[in-house]
Amino acid sequence: MKINKIETFCNRFVGFVRVSTDDGFQGWGQVSTYNADITCKVLHRQVAPHALGFYAVDTTTWIDLIFEKEHKFPGSYLCRALCGLETALWDLRGKIEEKSVCELLGGRPRPFPVYGSSMRRDITPEEEADRLMRLRDEFGYNAFKFRIGKECGHDEDEWPGRTESIVPGLRKALGDDIRLLVDANSCYSPEKAIKIGRMLEENNICHFEEPCPYWELDATAAVTRALDIDVTGGEQDWDLTIWRRMIDMRAVDVVQPDVCYIGGVGRMLKVAEMAEASGLPVTPHSANLSLVTVFTLHIMGALANAGPYVEFSIEPNAGYYPWQEGLYDPVPTVRNGKVQIPEDPGWGVTIRQDWLDRAEYEVSETGG
Repeated sequence: MKINKIETFCNRFVGFVRVSTDDGFQGWGQVSTYNADITCKVLHRQVAPHALGFYAVDTTTWIDLIFEKEHKFPGSYLCRALCGLETALWDLRGKIEEKSVCELLGGRPRPFPVYGSSMRRDITPEEEADRLMRLRDEFGYNAFKFRIGKECGHDEDEWPGRTESIVPGLRKALGDDIRLLVDANSCYSPEKAIKIGRMLEENNICHFEEPCPYWELDATAAVTRALDIDVTGGEQDWDLTIWRRMIDMRAVDVVQPDVCYIGGVGRMLKVAEMAEASGLPVTPHSANLSLVTVFTLHIMGALANAGPYVEFSIEPNAGYYPWQEGLYDPVPTVRNGKVQIPEDPGWGVTIRQDWLDRAEYEVSETGG
């Protein structure tokens, strides 16, 4: 059962991958979102030539080989491309064995808790409170994440006073029974992050994500040591040596790998294993409703050190990410604050043909 065809269907934001074998099996995966068209080019140029002809179930061998063959071109794009092929092979295997990926990983498909994740900084504290209360009442969320500071903000807020207003404002509006998480997106110096963190603790916020520039591990570690609140991070990181250092130095209290950024399920499991050995939980980054959320649900359903919830974007309700709509069926649905891990074989979803018909197409195949 060797890989003989790798096809991509993409636009600028989303890229799906279909893998076929010489005995007729197929599976679907996805490269990382954002610049997906570039990532699909990387897949055909730097991944497909090495993967074609390999046994479809021998993912560890060929992933390691690709990193060696492409040792002069390591980096995020290579990992984002690898994810497309690797996740397609998990889907293929699940269909062959008639099991969900969650089951292949040793887990059990079930309703899994999610938190409603807001991406918006272009919203007043009052508007954010109104929509989170509405979503709580409609879908049963008992946890939300919202944005503070400014993305890579050098200690500046999105506008003066927003963070100091939205934190107590949302706590008051939503009450003490709702878990509240915040994401600073690399905004602060350690000194400012610690000051903000004290304010977060006073308002019973439970999760302080990426307080400092994510590449400055020593800065993040200083914040982690200074605060009682869980400091979290890691979504951007693809290099397993960086992950090892981050975990060994306890730079964060909770690790947040993104399965699509890091290069697929296998590499994400390696991070989870490192974290488990150090007693750290995993609450992954899955900030949109492309297949990254489906992948993450399956993985979290099998992890021994899974955190209490999966990130679930609430932005379709605001039209903030229109590109993530109409991609596949069935679409994950929140009920009573949980989403069902798909039970059907593979990823348990079907890519929509009308989306594929509009996408840019490219193929790599043996003999091509």
